[in-house]
Amino acid sequence: MAIFDRFLDLNSVLTKKSAFLLGPRGSGKSTLIRSQFPNAKYYDLLEEKTYLSLLRDSSILEQENPSKGELIIIDEIQKLPKLLDEVQRLIFTHQHRFLLTGSSARKLKHGGANLLGGRARELNLFPLVSCEIPDFNLEVLLNRGGLPSVFNSEEPREDLRSYISLYLREEIANEALTRKVDDFSRFLDVVALNNGEELHYQNISNDCGVKAKTLANYIEILEDTLLGFNVSPFESTEKRKAITRSKFYLFDLGITNVLAKRGKILQGSELFGKAFEHFIMLETRAALNYLRSDATQSYWRTKSGFEVDLIIGEKFAFEIKSSEMITEKHFKGLRALREEKQLKTYSIIADVPRKRVLDGIEIIPWREFLTKLWAGEYSQ
Repeated sequence: MAIFDRFLDLNSVLTKKSAFLLGPRGSGKSTLIRSQFPNAKYYDLLEEKTYLSLLRDSSILEQENPSKGELIIIDEIQKLPKLLDEVQRLIFTHQHRFLLTGSSARKLKHGGANLLGGRARELNLFPLVSCEIPDFNLEVLLNRGGLPSVFNSEEPREDLRSYISLYLREEIANEALTRKVDDFSRFLDVVALNNGEELHYQNISNDCGVKAKTLANYIEILEDTLLGFNVSPFESTEKRKAITRSKFYLFDLGITNVLAKRGKILQGSELFGKAFEHFIMLETRAALNYLRSDATQSYWRTKSGFEVDLIIGEKFAFEIKSSEMITEKHFKGLRALREEKQLKTYSIIADVPRKRVLDGIEIIPWREFLTKLWAGEYSQ
């Protein structure tokens, strides 16, 4: 499997303090840490022998690492949250630095786990993004998604189906996150079909046969296991009343495609437009996180129907269009938002060859947007 040069630099953090590295299964956490820290002491809690050994006696960590100031990696820390008490003690007594990875934050957040009282920074690893992929091809990513093990696979669809099966079996069933795995599986299919849409619990309930009051817990499970995220509404407008419901996105394009039972996504199709918007939202989320930006990611929609797909912080508004044909209707939401006089720039991201400006609104090539995004120009 190809080794990708990931944007996230763990060294810059771990020279100063310990860190939690959270990312969904298959996002490449183990590969990243082994490539950046080939000589570090490494404990993999998915290995039964290692897990049972530390479960019986957590002091083994000190016995095997008696020197001061060592770097110690513990993979899948959510498997043994009580080990964090010993980790904290060794940070204090031995000045060790720990890199603690996990594919689920649920047990850490809800199980009363010791989160080291600010002694460790939280980092995230996402599926592959455009700047990590040599000779980047948009159509390939829109179809396969960004899981490293799938991206170069000869059978990406089969690998994606196996991933979904593994998630339901291990993360949901084995971790006892819900007893009704069949209900959760139907819920996943419906969420994928509604990816990037506002969360209407009653509509989703009707489609998957799960009680509306249960859906909030299911959405929380997806967020805690790092397989989905909310994009909040931008509500600061005064002239036009904004919708207050969040939109929900799954974490990966390939997983979304398989769950939604999509065929091949081709340029110019309706599915291409939906996948392209999802792609831009995923890139934005990853860039703001990796660049340690405080800027938020939101969207704007009014009760009268005006909408802007993406707002970054309180400065930048973007409409996202996969087509080269930009028409008058694509400006309506941006113009309505501009009347509120709250943001700095208003732009349309599109498949155009060169940037142009019309009525004070920029129409920018999507590649140029990505270049500026990863250079930090939208993270201020």
